[in-house]
Amino acid sequence: MRRLLAGLGEHVKLARLRRNLSQQRICERAGISRPTLRELERGSPGVSLGTLVAVLQVFALEKDITLIARDDELGRRLQDAKLNFPKRRASRRTTPRDQKTENESKL
Repeated sequence: MRRLLAGLGEHVKLARLRRNLSQQRICERAGISRPTLRELERGSPGVSLGTLVAVLQVFALEKDITLIARDDELGRRLQDAKLNFPKRRASRRTTPRDQKTENESKL
């Protein structure tokens, strides 16, 4: 997990540097503190998802957040597997009461 978060933080940092924006400018626009941005760029697991989205909005990349888990191939296969198997009906056992009712209806 740490490696994934560090990679995400690096992507945020590179997006900032490519746009030639300072940490201070990003913080002002996103409404966060510099230490929070530093933590995000380092991949700290304590940074909130809301902070990430606020920073992505500054870069006009907020729609990228919708790509997370969008193409869940394994999940879709598991879901399809459930759809392909019809549920078995429970067998109905006759009780003495049911037999009595059946005999009465025959009369």
